[in-house]
Order: sequence, then C-alpha cells, then structure tokens
Amino acid sequence: MPVRSARSARSSASLPSGSGSQGGHSADATADGRWLLRGSGGRLAAYAWNREGLLRWTEDRPGGSAWSGPDFFPVPDLTHLFITQGADGYVHFIGRRSVPKPDGPPAVDLVHAIQYQSGRPLTAWRSLGNPHKDRDKAARLGVPTGAVDEAGTLHILVRNAGRGLMLRREDKSGKWEGWRDLKGSMFQDTPAVMAAASGRIEVLIPGEEGAGRWVQSEPGEVPERTEDIPVAIVPGSAVALETAPDRATYYWTDPASGSLVAHRPGGWVIPLGGSPAGPVAAMRAMLGDYDCTVLAHGDSEGNVMLAACGTENESAGLWWSPTGERGTGTPGLALDAYGRVVIAALAPDGSIRVARQNDEPGLAMGPSVRI
Repeated sequence: MPVRSARSARSSASLPSGSGSQGGHSADATADGRWLLRGSGGRLAAYAWNREGLLRWTEDRPGGSAWSGPDFFPVPDLTHLFITQGADGYVHFIGRRSVPKPDGPPAVDLVHAIQYQSGRPLTAWRSLGNPHKDRDKAARLGVPTGAVDEAGTLHILVRNAGRGLMLRREDKSGKWEGWRDLKGSMFQDTPAVMAAASGRIEVLIPGEEGAGRWVQSEPGEVPERTEDIPVAIVPGSAVALETAPDRATYYWTDPASGSLVAHRPGGWVIPLGGSPAGPVAAMRAMLGDYDCTVLAHGDSEGNVMLAACGTENESAGLWWSPTGERGTGTPGLALDAYGRVVIAALAPDGSIRVARQNDEPGLAMGPSVRI
C-alpha cells in the first residue's frame, strides 16, 4: 500500500487559527493506548500529560483545521496514563498515581475519570485503590491498561506485585466490583487488551516464559486463561487490534531483532520490519475500496514512521515511510469525521503536530501543522 507524506509546514503561517497557548502547562508524554480520538460529537481530541495532570486539544469543528487548547485537568503525581474509548464515544482515563510519603514507600493507587462529550469537562477523578493493602507491595503495582466492552463496561487490567494479572471492572449497575486475581506469575508490563465488537474482552500480557492470554467465553463473563503463546515480547510494546470478528492481531517488538512483528493466535509470527522505540499505533481504515490496517511508530532515532497493508495481509509486505516529523512516544492515529486518516505526534518541543490524509491515491498525507 503506497504511503506518502508531504513535508511538514513549519512556518508561522502554517499554524491553524484558534491554536491555544500552553497556559503554563507543557506536555511530558503522550498517553498510552489511543491518545488521538474522535468523540461522540465527531470532533477529534489529542491528549498528553505531565506529573501534574492531563492536557487536551480539541478540533473546533468536525474535520476542521482549527483546534483549541490545551485544556488542563489537574491530577498530581501521575506516573502513567492510559486512555480507552467505548462504542458510546465516552473516553476513559486510567492513571497510575504515586504520592511520595516521608515514612516509607509512596502511596500508589489507580485513578479514573470520564469525558462524555468532545471538548466538555471531565468527571471528577476517582481513586480505584490498589489490590495490595501492604504499602511495599502496593508500590510495585504495574502499569494499567483497559478496554470498554459493547455494554459500556470498563475493564482495567494491571500486573500485581507478585507479577500476576489483576482485573477490576464495573458491574451492570455501574458500580465497581472488587479486584479479581486472574492468577499467573512472571509477567511483565504492560497487558494488551482488545474489546471485540461482539462484546468479548481478550487480554495478552508478556512474560518471561511466553505470553499469557485470557479471553471471555461470553460477554460479561470473567476472562479465562487459555494456552500461553511461546513468544518473546519487549515489555510494554504489545498492542491489540480486532482485524476480524472476535479475532485479535497483536503487534509487538521482538527483543531479538528490535523489529515489529504481527501475530494472530494459532498462526505464525510475521516480521514487519521497522525499529520502534515504543508501542506501535494500529487502526483499520478504508483506503480506496480496501479494508486496510494503518500502523505508525516512532523509531529509535525519533522519526515518525507510517505504513499500511491489507487487513490480515501483513505477510504480503509493508513499507515504512517517514512522515517528516520527529516525535517522542507512540504516534496517535484516528479517522476524522470524513473518514480521513489523521496522524499526530508529540514534538520534541512539547507541541502536538497533526497531519491529515489528502485526496491523492493510497495513503498520502498532507503537511503537518502545530495545534
């Protein structure tokens, strides 16, 4: 699939109208998960964070070039932030918070907030606690991930101090259930979670002796452990994408080669090349008349790379093309209100730059702008 990117528009004339000031707050990192999202109103929003809280930039109108922000939402002492979205358009923020204490280990818990509409305020941040009561163990809690099923139920997965997998989720009335120990040992950060269109949740977590995998037999059931997958995964690099009904394709970095691979349980590991410095961003998009998978990553030299292939046809080969941007962390990928591919990157100066698909054949991107 041909991928072409225009050179970045870096002059002051390229700044879209309505660009907001930093307001005294600058981004340290992009969030884990999908940090460029289309909300229920059709407008895109980009999210980043620092130790003091969350920053958000929002399109002024669906598919438009003008953005406002960043809006700042305080939540001090974050060490990680994960974002996921449900079919209802609600955006869920799951943070790991570590509050220093003078008398020993920090107090570590998970916090959660929701955005119901594009550009609107978030709910209050609510603590979800920690599965460990002992502060030493609580301080070793891993990096959270999550997914929202078709019924709108948020599932949060995290590695515990014993290196097993823990689950906390909402019940049918919207109240939080207690922590569930899904067992296991010798696992590493971070779980990859897929919410299938059928309503089922599937989880993969890297480990020292292969990857552990859990699936729901039916929507709403507690995920059950299935056979481990005998693969090696760079911790924190695995992501999941539904590429066929109830079938996940997992993408991760291979520790031996340093390159990206794709895998569907029961199949072979497919090498994809590249030299990702972090997790890849993955989504499906219609390019012309073809169902395609679009992938993006930041390489070891800080270049933002983009590729596309037919969905579940990675073995036919794909070619990584530089976008002309340099960024930190994982790029953001989304479809705008008109179905165009949009890629975003956190530039080294802390700004967010966004490029949008143009009208040329294949995956041709227009010049990027600072939002």
